Amino acid sequence: MDTISVEALRTRSFRNLADGELRLGDGVTLLWGPNGAGKTNLLEALYAALAGRSCRTRADRETIAFGEQLARAEADVTEGPERREFMFSCARDEGRRHLINGSPAPPDASSRRPPLAVFMPDRLTLVKGPPAARRSHLDGFVAALWPARAEARKRYSRALAQRNALVGRIRAGAASEDSLAAWDRELAEAGVELMRTRAAAAEALADGFASAAAELGLGDQASLRYRPRSEASTADELAAELAERRGGDIARGFTGHGPHLDELVLARAGRSLRKFGSQGQQRAALLALLFAERTALVEAGRTPPLMLLDDVTSELDPERRELLCARLLAGGGQALITATEPAHVPESCPRLEVAVRDGRVLGPLDAAEAA
Repeated sequence: MDTISVEALRTRSFRNLADGELRLGDGVTLLWGPNGAGKTNLLEALYAALAGRSCRTRADRETIAFGEQLARAEADVTEGPERREFMFSCARDEGRRHLINGSPAPPDASSRRPPLAVFMPDRLTLVKGPPAARRSHLDGFVAALWPARAEARKRYSRALAQRNALVGRIRAGAASEDSLAAWDRELAEAGVELMRTRAAAAEALADGFASAAAELGLGDQASLRYRPRSEASTADELAAELAERRGGDIARGFTGHGPHLDELVLARAGRSLRKFGSQGQQRAALLALLFAERTALVEAGRTPPLMLLDDVTSELDPERRELLCARLLAGGGQALITATEPAHVPESCPRLEVAVRDGRVLGPLDAAEAA
């Protein structure tokens, strides 16, 4: 299978970035420079070009530089002899666009680029935030690991929307409660399939998470497990649970039971890192999760994710920095790391070093002059 890799990023009026180009290395690319230089913005621009949206905000217009009308980010991607140009743009008067080779990105656009793994302070909500973020992240991992199973989440979401709409009509007196039986069955069939898929994905991640967490400072008691809301193992059992709760659903106006309320639990010594983890432990857990996903994808013969790691080494001691870099090198694929000084990444980690100053990307040959 041909490797999918990113060769270059070009930006125009994207946050504080000067118009220019960043060339990526085959392995690790280190972006270094003072705080506020634009390093994080480069990671965001690359993510936006590939995914069609920001990884930091839902308000796309925030990516537009002050005084400008349009933000644009383009990424050149290769897969064997094939070359593709991914483009994200956001205009103040027209909104967002995502194109591949000049045409609107198709629904399967994610299969034409590397998976994306992002470590940023903003992304700590994945560990310390509400369960919805972890459910969505787990479903995204399923789509990358087993593309054919991605339909399970979509089927469940469609059935849930239909059942909720019917519950609303019943609550308003416009439909009979008996009409829920058919949608209970539809939701149950889709829900059991989704729960099985999520459980298998969590199992694929559990050992890798524990191993990476131990190396990154969480000790040997870190764990990852899937905790479904329902105890059902068959569609009949889940449909029965839904039927038992119809009265409550009608009273509140929506479905209050099912896989849309499941949880992915990240824990240390049996205690939830969401509730009881320190900031440092939550950072380590996020990193461990990303590395566990990377390991599972590589072992399954999938494309390694492009790792976008912002300020990842600042709270790691020298030994754990070495372990982090060893993991990056062992898994293959590409990684972009930001740091204020090149010395924050061990010399044992071969990399392309690129200095960033005042929103400008300086070529490797200019990096020493920028120090």
